Amino acid sequence: MLVLSRQRDETIMIGDDIEVTVVDIRGDKVRLGINAPKEISVHRKEVYDAIRRENRAAAQVKPEDLSGLGKIGPKAPGKEEEKK
Repeated sequence: MLVLSRQRDETIMIGDDIEVTVVDIRGDKVRLGINAPKEISVHRKEVYDAIRRENRAAAQVKPEDLSGLGKIGPKAPGKEEEKK
């Protein structure tokens, strides 16, 4: 892990495209501004972990979860098939 010291309004670069700026320091809290390309997701670690958990759970498809696929439900009222 790289550890850097920065003061308010100072920035670090990650690669060529990501800027992390110290916006504010209040007591034991530091506010960071992150400027990154739109195709790069930026999340707090706890949110990132929750997204990964949800994605893993969604990927665990059971055969019974798929049993309803392909079945055609009842037709909406007033939507009768045209007869030729």
